[in-house]
Amino acid sequence: MPKLPDAARLRHLAAVVRCGSYSVAAESLAISQPALSKSVRALERECGVRLLDRGRFGAVPTVFGTALARRSDVVDAELRMAREEIQTLSSGKIGRVIIGCGPSEATRLLPIALGRVLARTPALRVQVLYGLNAELLPMLKHGDIDFALSSIPARSVDPDVKHVQLHEDRAAVIVRRGHPLLAARKPVTVEKLVGREWILARHEELERRALDDMFVQAGLPPPEATIETTSAVLMKTVIMQSNHLTFLPRELVHLEEKWGLVGAVKLVAADWRRLVGVTLRARGLASAAAEAIISELRAVAGLLYT
Repeated sequence: MPKLPDAARLRHLAAVVRCGSYSVAAESLAISQPALSKSVRALERECGVRLLDRGRFGAVPTVFGTALARRSDVVDAELRMAREEIQTLSSGKIGRVIIGCGPSEATRLLPIALGRVLARTPALRVQVLYGLNAELLPMLKHGDIDFALSSIPARSVDPDVKHVQLHEDRAAVIVRRGHPLLAARKPVTVEKLVGREWILARHEELERRALDDMFVQAGLPPPEATIETTSAVLMKTVIMQSNHLTFLPRELVHLEEKWGLVGAVKLVAADWRRLVGVTLRARGLASAAAEAIISELRAVAGLLYT
């Protein structure tokens, strides 16, 4: 077998780490298992360390293998996007941008920004993939999207990504129009929320952790979700048709509040605020088309939220 370029070897390693098996990885790469094993061994010789351990339960990356596979995803993504940008420039086309978008940001911010960009550059093609942070960050790192538009942490702890803050949003307990909690004359205490039926995001999402913290700070156990989902549409539909409570960013229910379909419960506890922004790969370069959309997102955020 001819000597493989470094990028291909890195891609082979990343596939084994992702699949946890040489045989499954070989099938996904459309190469033979012996060829894949030879490629990984050559990479180990080149690096001077063991990258994978083979055991009864498949291939397990060492600490070196995990680090190198993570870098591989970044390198692979940048090479793929570089090829696409060269093809775009050589063909004279404007380009294509793939955006990962959170549910709240799809309500006003992104639609308005895209409308303004496309009015100037109608030949631009945009694909928007919907998801929560748990889905968007792996997609970003693997190069499936150019950037993510969603909640961002106040302080980044992931060296593989960088954030651009756009605005600040608040989250609240949301219920249907006519819910008894909306009729309360005084702000509701957290104790009044105990024993209610909830539809909530998964525990790893920022809003769910914030709600849990609010209960813990009041000396109460976090609420158990009757329904747990990644679907913002389901959350809104369920609360409008039942007495369920949910905890969502206000921006996500902006239209429903405006139309009087839902309301935010006034709580004694302080509002929880979240930062919204763009997340990019730390070591990557955004295309000119992606930069144009990000610039417009900044401008629209300045108009809507200041």
